[in-house]
Amino acid sequence: MRRARPLFLLAILVISGYLAVTYRHQLAELRRNAPPTPKPLDQGVNATATDWHWEKSSGNGPAVSVRAKNFRQIKEPSRFELEKVDLKIYRADGKSYDHVLSERAIFDMAEAFLYSEGEADITMGEEEGKPPSPARLVHIKSSGIRFDSKTGKAETSREATFLFERGEGKAVGAVYDPLTRELLLRSKAQLIWHDRGPVNPRPMKVEADQILYLENESKVVLSPWAKLTRGNMTLEGKGALVTLDKNGIRQVDTTAAKGSDRFPGRVLDYAADQLTMSFNEKSEVEKIRGTGGATLTATTAFAVTSTHSSQIDLDFNATGNESILRRAAATGQAVVESKPIARTDRPPAETRILRSETVEMTMRPDGREIDAIHTPTPGVLEFLPNLPGQRRRRVDGDRFDIVYGAANTIESFHTNNARTRTESGPGKGRPRAPALTSSRELQAYFAPKTGEMTRLEQSGDFRYEEAERKARSERALLDQTSNRITLIQDARVWDASGATSADQIVLDQKSEDFTAEGHVNSSRLPDRKGSGSAMLSGDEPTQARAMRMTTRDQQSLVIYDGNAVLWQGANRLRADHIEIERKNGLLRAHGHVASQLIDRPDEAQAAKPKNAAPVFTLITAPSMTYSDKDRVAHYTGGVFLRRAGLDVRSRELRAYLKDESKRKGGKESGSSVEKAAADGGVVIVQTAPDRTRRGVSEHADYYVDEQKIILEQGSPELRDSLRGVTKGKQLTYFAGDDRLLVNGVTAQPAVSRIRRK
Repeated sequence: MRRARPLFLLAILVISGYLAVTYRHQLAELRRNAPPTPKPLDQGVNATATDWHWEKSSGNGPAVSVRAKNFRQIKEPSRFELEKVDLKIYRADGKSYDHVLSERAIFDMAEAFLYSEGEADITMGEEEGKPPSPARLVHIKSSGIRFDSKTGKAETSREATFLFERGEGKAVGAVYDPLTRELLLRSKAQLIWHDRGPVNPRPMKVEADQILYLENESKVVLSPWAKLTRGNMTLEGKGALVTLDKNGIRQVDTTAAKGSDRFPGRVLDYAADQLTMSFNEKSEVEKIRGTGGATLTATTAFAVTSTHSSQIDLDFNATGNESILRRAAATGQAVVESKPIARTDRPPAETRILRSETVEMTMRPDGREIDAIHTPTPGVLEFLPNLPGQRRRRVDGDRFDIVYGAANTIESFHTNNARTRTESGPGKGRPRAPALTSSRELQAYFAPKTGEMTRLEQSGDFRYEEAERKARSERALLDQTSNRITLIQDARVWDASGATSADQIVLDQKSEDFTAEGHVNSSRLPDRKGSGSAMLSGDEPTQARAMRMTTRDQQSLVIYDGNAVLWQGANRLRADHIEIERKNGLLRAHGHVASQLIDRPDEAQAAKPKNAAPVFTLITAPSMTYSDKDRVAHYTGGVFLRRAGLDVRSRELRAYLKDESKRKGGKESGSSVEKAAADGGVVIVQTAPDRTRRGVSEHADYYVDEQKIILEQGSPELRDSLRGVTKGKQLTYFAGDDRLLVNGVTAQPAVSRIRRK
């Protein structure tokens, strides 16, 4: 044992040495393979890390998830500084989330918010493996964004841009709350929506100082002002509410609104206290409704047409590229005014103003020109002059149908139960009284080039009135160019001086003359009291019948044609053609002239029995001329005069009428023949039950009151069935007795043959 003890000691030493060598070797190996010593943390930094992840859970799953490529924890204030940030704020369903990406961000653990100083991208409503919902907010890009991890609210005071499924936008300052699904754009806000489907998309640009996007309600609130622009269309208002659906904008509501739609050659402006604009599924305008102080103004190269009412409804046709105005309806004290624009190539027509409770306007297919206007309620149409000589005209009716031609010029209109008032423009002469008409139907036509009214047709109990002149008929036609009214069927014209009726009467409104045709009947009161003319005046009206009657020179000349008959009391004149010159006091008759003049008794004859038969003077001839100045009726062409028991034939005859104004008492009683002077082949035959006298000469004078007959010139001769034949230079005899005066000369003594009983 003692010999083995040293060996144990040696073995221990060897083992110990081996262990020591091995330890040193392993220690050196460990030192060689050990990782490098980490750098010391910066002052105030608790920890750093890479591929950092923080998550906050809720009952349905994660509520907030934050990932970062690099992580650094700051002591004071307690926060995390992150790089390459990926933030997900989950919604209540636990599946969809709002996604935030940022290069750098600060995450405050105590306050539970994340702040991105640099640019950050926000994508709303993402869901794993699915795209965002159409027409919803998709992407936001901004800087200086603050995220509250408790609520998910994100906000910034800096400029932000937005991308949508079908649009984009921008603003200065924004707040987004995922709990309420509301996005507030604080100032200088602008959103742009694009159409769905059209070949040439036309975006809608929405501008406001502030925009609130209510995603859950699919609404956008614009305040305190709003402006929407799309192509040629612009709408502005005092704030607005925009309603969305899956296809985009469906409705815009605004106040104190004004809008316009501009095309080459046409501008459409509209305004209202309240305005609603409706869109179809392609975000194209379908309807616009304005209420309260609503106006619509259409401007073309030819006219400005303005509509004012309590409410205006505009209907549009969507063509894919634009919305074209199809119909406009104004309700509530509607007023439509069309004022022509001054042009060098044509004079302006009258300004037209239409008033009615409701006015409906339809447009031509291009939407740029009016096709027709209809009023289902009673209305008033006014024409206001723009040039000297144009008339101011007003038409009242139960309803109006107005048809338009090219260039927004009126082509025609129709109304029922019409009443018109026409006032002549200021002229050199005295102002004329307004012309008034009425009828059951009225149709007006206008010139296509000038827009001036050319023809007016009224039917159904037509009535006309201008100062003292009045007229009526079943139908009436007004020719504006000639300023004439044609009365058709049962026509009648009258004033304080007389009346005329006929099948048809044509009135000249300027000269006040007229032409009557077919079964003409007229009457006229005496022109002047106290005149001594029997044929043209007196104390009784003048009556007439003819197939045709014409007045000229403001009715100073009156012409009757075709079986004309003119009478005044018992005095009567018949002829194929009769002319009366009232100014010059002349009367002419031609063709089968026949006059009948009654003897009016004077005071000396008033004692005769009242039932005594009147005495007439009947005269026939081819022609007759009467002058009121000398009261002589001159008959020519072969004359025949007949009185009671007396016939006179001659080539011509002058009948001298009494001056009735010189009768005792100064009272007119009509006129009688005072004297008849016959010339050329005169033959006078006097008949009585027991006697016949026949006188011949070239000239004869017959004095009615004295019944005195004077024969002279051309071998006067008197044959008396009782006293024989008497010849002489001049023979004078009296029809009422046997007196006979013979004035002979030496060279040619008188010859008498007396037949004794």
